[in-house]
Amino acid sequence: MSDLTYALLLAAFAGLAMPLGGLLARYEHVRDTRIQSRIVHSVTAFGGGALLSAVALVLVPRGAEALPVFLAIPLLVTGGVSFYVVDKILAGAGGSGALLLAMLLDFLPEAMALGALLTTEAATAKLLAAMIFLQNLPEGFSAFREIWSRGQTPGWQILLIFIGLAALGPLCAAVGFQFLSTDPETLGAIMIFAAGGILYLLFQDIAPEAHVSGDWSPALGAVCGFALGLAGDMIIG
Repeated sequence: MSDLTYALLLAAFAGLAMPLGGLLARYEHVRDTRIQSRIVHSVTAFGGGALLSAVALVLVPRGAEALPVFLAIPLLVTGGVSFYVVDKILAGAGGSGALLLAMLLDFLPEAMALGALLTTEAATAKLLAAMIFLQNLPEGFSAFREIWSRGQTPGWQILLIFIGLAALGPLCAAVGFQFLSTDPETLGAIMIFAAGGILYLLFQDIAPEAHVSGDWSPALGAVCGFALGLAGDMIIG
């Protein structure tokens, strides 16, 4: 098996966690509405913690390694402003796709990094694929619930959309493998830009959505999500 084929398979594996998380959300049934609310908010917070770990431990550090400060800071801010504009457009259209956007902002740059790493650090690429899978699972669950709760799109259509989005992972891995393994500056710029967008969406949409007054479990879920990312980063080393 060629390195490129292996990169595509790893990215496909990581991306399939998105529709799998959506499938779990589609068929998750809890009769007690209080317990169901706690589960949904805790999983949303867990995904938020995982996203924050991606920003703090992967996207920003790797981007900052490759770029000078006078490029990194404007790119981070531009990412946040860009997704403020996208978020406003979505809100004006009567819907919110913050969780879906954040999931893609996390997944696609990391899939590029996965492809770029495979040429020089195959073991690290394998662990990164496993961590992306574990991050995408709760993010897919929460993003599915966010879209489905609006009652405008059937569940099966959302799952098909998620499958299509998962297919972008191998494409990004191929780009990373072919072009970005020798161009760390461009990969770093993409990561820093994505980090700015994720930070905006986290504090504008995801954290408020996860909060439940008088309930401590979502906040602990966020800690656990970040702990997952930290564990993966320390294992990858």
